Amino acid sequence: MNFRQKFTDLLRTVFPETKLELLLFLVFFSAYGILGTIIALDYRIIFDNRIPWDAYFSFDNRAIVMTGGGFERHPLANYFFNWIREFALLFSNGEKDEIFRLALAWCSNLAVTLSLVQIYKYLKNIITLPKKISSSIVLFFAFFSTPILLSFTAETYTYTLFFLMLFNYYAALKLRKNEKIPASALVFSGIAVGGLTVTNIVKVYTPLLFEEKVFQNWRKFGNLVLRVLLSVGAFALLFMYRVNFEFLRFFEKSTEQLEKFSNPKVTPVWDMIVSWFFGGNMLFSSFILRDYHNKKGFEYKALFMDVYTSVFPYIFVGIVLFLVVWSYAINFKNKLVQVLMLSFLVDIVIHCILKFGLHTSYIYGGHFIFTVPLMIGWLFFAYRHSAKVTSTLFVVIWVLFAYLALNNVYRMTEFFQFLELYYR
Repeated sequence: MNFRQKFTDLLRTVFPETKLELLLFLVFFSAYGILGTIIALDYRIIFDNRIPWDAYFSFDNRAIVMTGGGFERHPLANYFFNWIREFALLFSNGEKDEIFRLALAWCSNLAVTLSLVQIYKYLKNIITLPKKISSSIVLFFAFFSTPILLSFTAETYTYTLFFLMLFNYYAALKLRKNEKIPASALVFSGIAVGGLTVTNIVKVYTPLLFEEKVFQNWRKFGNLVLRVLLSVGAFALLFMYRVNFEFLRFFEKSTEQLEKFSNPKVTPVWDMIVSWFFGGNMLFSSFILRDYHNKKGFEYKALFMDVYTSVFPYIFVGIVLFLVVWSYAINFKNKLVQVLMLSFLVDIVIHCILKFGLHTSYIYGGHFIFTVPLMIGWLFFAYRHSAKVTSTLFVVIWVLFAYLALNNVYRMTEFFQFLELYYR
């Protein structure tokens, strides 16, 4: 296959290919675009040079846009966000004004919308669900708190969501055909995914465990090792170049970050897991305000999520988790399901067991929350020959969607009240 054909196939994978995919793209791109445009033009919360971090939900917009974040967690993000920043500055004539914020918001909008397209493609082409069910699941996911927030937020999580979803779809296409994932794809994905958040690079290599007879054939296993070494080597060289080959700095800073963000909080661990790690990435809770300053005398208000205070959000989260676990149990022998859940396990270990950033784990959804709609899709697949179960699941999803949409739209009105008061 020549380079031109490969490039054409890449474009067809990334962008809408059918009329329905294009329609979904336009609907979500327009809806998120309107939201992002209003926030960017009327308020300064997306980017304010005086506010380095935590203006809303602990996102580090300015720090990420200007530097790519700390090298210990975001090894190559500085290169990526240099491009994003310079692209935005082209439109704003070098000024960090409302046009600059607008360009940042629309870049985020594009990334999140394309992520939704990837989810639809996975549901339709990999799981082979009917268009009605695939579209409904995508709509359900589109109202999750994570895609809503990331659609206008210039952060690593925004682009991680896109790169991870794209890679999962691509890897599923390869595994379904019993083809190996080429070294070039692993190199690119390792740099893109691991470069934005280092721990996610493990997810790039997870599908390799399920390539056909890879542990039964020494030649295939050797080829796998070679591909991984090439990917890791390319990533490591770029990272070492960034830190001037002072690799010990990585371990020192990583230890500091683990100690800083893993300290126990007053909130019970189980509630942080339910309300913030799982629930906060789907269903907004009520908000709390805190006073912050930038260490240079500028004071500002910061917005964070509280734990749930009503039984209904806990019921919602419980039902969704039940559907995911049910799907995993009934599809346990499916290698594509194992790829998704093993990747999800990485985040569960990091945040729920090691407790890294658990108190603000509602910002990490771009790393894993796309697993929820995909696992729900696999649950529909498992009962594709049972019209009764399929119909029941379809009704359940729409009931959950109704509650989700009402709650999250209401909470976004509260978010706008916060913007009106403090970020005009």
